[in-house]
Amino acid sequence: MTRENQKTHRDVMRSVAIFISNLSFEGDFKNQPMYLQEIFELLLDTEFGNDRILRQKMLSCLQTSRDLVKVLSQFTDKQIQKACDNVTMVKAV
Repeated sequence: MTRENQKTHRDVMRSVAIFISNLSFEGDFKNQPMYLQEIFELLLDTEFGNDRILRQKMLSCLQTSRDLVKVLSQFTDKQIQKACDNVTMVKAV
């Protein structure tokens, strides 16, 4: 069995929790969709931004970022951090 096949759903959830936890330490992650939108709007005014596939990728990134903020917006940063800490402490069986 390969190492990848030995991973469980707990490993996935632990990794996601660590990722979300790290987001809260990198500034206000709730503003990330606005930051991405600003960056993408500036990029779209360039020759490189005139690419349909790139535009689709940018819209997908914005939507994912907005969805994450929407899901987490009902919680305080402290609640999110506490939940992530609890998940990362779970040992994979």
